[in-house]
Amino acid sequence: MPARNRTASDQFDAENSPNLPQNAKGQVWTVLSRIAPYLWPKDNAWAKKRVVIALACLFLAKLATVYSPILNKYAVDTLSGQGTDLFLGAFGLVIAYGLARLSSNGFQQLRDAVFARVGAQAMTSLAMETFRHIHNLSLRYHISRKTGGLSRIIERGIQGLAYILRYLIFSIVPLGFELALVLIMLWRFFDWRYVLVIFCVIGVYSYFTFAVTQWRVKLRREMNRRDTDANQKSIDSLLNFETVKYFGAEKREAERFGISRLGYEDASVKSTTSLALLNFGQSAIITGGLVAVMSMAAKGVQAGTLTVGDFVMVNAFMIQITLPLNFLGSVYRDIRQGVEDMGEMFHLLDQPQEVQDKADALDLNVSGGAITLENVAFGYDQDRQILKGVSLTIGAGEKVALVGATGSGKSTIGRLLFRFYDVWSGSIRIDSQDLRDVTQDSLHAAIGVVPQDTVLFNDTIRYNIAYGREGATDADVVAAAEAAQIHDFITSLPEGYETQVGERGLKLSGGEKQRVGIARTLLKDPPILLLDEATSALDTRTEVSIQDALARAGQGRTVVTIAHRLSTISDSDKIVVLEAGEVLEQGTHTELLKAGGRYADLWSRQQQDG
Repeated sequence: MPARNRTASDQFDAENSPNLPQNAKGQVWTVLSRIAPYLWPKDNAWAKKRVVIALACLFLAKLATVYSPILNKYAVDTLSGQGTDLFLGAFGLVIAYGLARLSSNGFQQLRDAVFARVGAQAMTSLAMETFRHIHNLSLRYHISRKTGGLSRIIERGIQGLAYILRYLIFSIVPLGFELALVLIMLWRFFDWRYVLVIFCVIGVYSYFTFAVTQWRVKLRREMNRRDTDANQKSIDSLLNFETVKYFGAEKREAERFGISRLGYEDASVKSTTSLALLNFGQSAIITGGLVAVMSMAAKGVQAGTLTVGDFVMVNAFMIQITLPLNFLGSVYRDIRQGVEDMGEMFHLLDQPQEVQDKADALDLNVSGGAITLENVAFGYDQDRQILKGVSLTIGAGEKVALVGATGSGKSTIGRLLFRFYDVWSGSIRIDSQDLRDVTQDSLHAAIGVVPQDTVLFNDTIRYNIAYGREGATDADVVAAAEAAQIHDFITSLPEGYETQVGERGLKLSGGEKQRVGIARTLLKDPPILLLDEATSALDTRTEVSIQDALARAGQGRTVVTIAHRLSTISDSDKIVVLEAGEVLEQGTHTELLKAGGRYADLWSRQQQDG
């Protein structure tokens, strides 16, 4: 078997797997390092300034938050006669206390307002990068992917970035800063015992929270897997609505979907139950610490070493600590969930682009449209070779047909011509230019494809035809429709060109869809036309009318027709018969019939069947 470059097909199922590699979704710092460029874009000074301003507002808010209990202490001591009457007086201290609390909230809101555009742009950039990357992945990947699971991964990944922005930057980091300030204040106004108690409470609380949350992350992973599976089954079933109806399988599909949902239900119940355990344990730890510190402060007041204001202040500090700590579990869970979800998305972004342009690739220059296959060998899998040294020459402006039994390699040649894959060995050239040496964009622009089953966007007829060329005018669309012999049909519809075609174009008949597809390709105006069994799924009468439109479409172009019905290609300049991945015979229709070989046998059988 000819040697070939190793492909990435063995990695393509990973994005649908519930157990992605640890280095893709389990390493928090890896994910965070990949997020950083979106939050601190290299060439965007405006975004960097907003990040700095937002962080400054965040720390000013925490300073105001920590200082407000101190002002409250002085106010209480002044009113109780236990403290020095500062120049502000009791009323002034109360006003200052209120302003500190207001400043804390004001700086937080200003932080959110300043950072909002940066966060939104980061999510948009990530979504756009993922969308572009998916379109750049090879046909092999898109054949093996699951649409429902893929959409869920993208959706959760974008949401995961929102979690990390909201909780990590604006919760965990500020919480650490606030705790440090509180500990400094406790050491300043009280003694080391208070600091030790707080340290112990934070340590036990954090250990318990992280340990339980780590366990809950596994439950969340199982929920994701079940959710993805259920979503995939529902989308797959809806896409195959007609098949479900044909076989009366509505109940079967509902049961299949129900099994997936029951699995998600079980995982969800376990997650909720574990959350109750987490919340109760956190409450017990916090309450124990609060009682201990308040008891120490109460003894100090009774002994006369502390004032009532000190008792109020230590209570305020404990409440100030416990409020963010109460959310630590959910914050940590959401961050881990965000890391998990973003890890799946980054794993998707890490999928390699199997077919890539060379660094020095040039645009394809089509002077005539001559195509040459020289000793081409290829297979979709290493263990199964499809093409075995195929050599073929198609002259500029020629109409050449590829025929043969299923699995002979006809459609494979079409996919290689469009460079959905690269050949294992040999070469394919257009006007003496190797396809591997030119850019894919220029290659795709030079080839128009009319497939066996034209798939349309769920939009208007006008949109679907205009899709053939960006910037096409209404006159261009009408001209293409007239050339494809579908203009009269479109104008007979109540909404004309604004008629919605439905998902995948299912509101149109097979022949109507094919004509729209032909019009779309004509609007593209490519020098090379590939007809991949474009009429094999149509009835004979519709096929005859479509053939006329295809004949007009092929005028002045090099046309490669992949055909099953030999009657549709008998007027070709050359007919190539493939068998088991090799060229068996080639010539005109008349020459091949006279030769009495494989083509003559196929022709005879189809004539008898007809």
